[in-house]
Amino acid sequence: MSVLASITDEHHGEIPLVTIAGEIDASNAGEVAERLRAALSNRSEALVVDLSGTTYIDSAGLNVLFELAVALHERQQQLHLVIAQSSPIARMASIVGLDATVPMHPTRASALDALV
Repeated sequence: MSVLASITDEHHGEIPLVTIAGEIDASNAGEVAERLRAALSNRSEALVVDLSGTTYIDSAGLNVLFELAVALHERQQQLHLVIAQSSPIARMASIVGLDATVPMHPTRASALDALV
């Protein structure tokens, strides 16, 4: 992974939770997309992406999330995002309409609870 972002993943049953800390931009968006897709299995009902540690996201990063949401929907899977409500990332998500497309949660626990 690039020095801009650190990605870790863990599983809660069949639900992968991927945490991205740092920045997502055009220079690493492809790597981020690969890591997110790699966390999924055919048995995964959803993917939770924790962006609470993400400090910057540009249009390439937002596009990764939109495309992933569409791809998961086509596979009858869901994308859920963890974004602090007052963060700049939440503001960007709202401006581009991502919050109207993908369920957003203020905490990891609330995201996982929504999937139980």
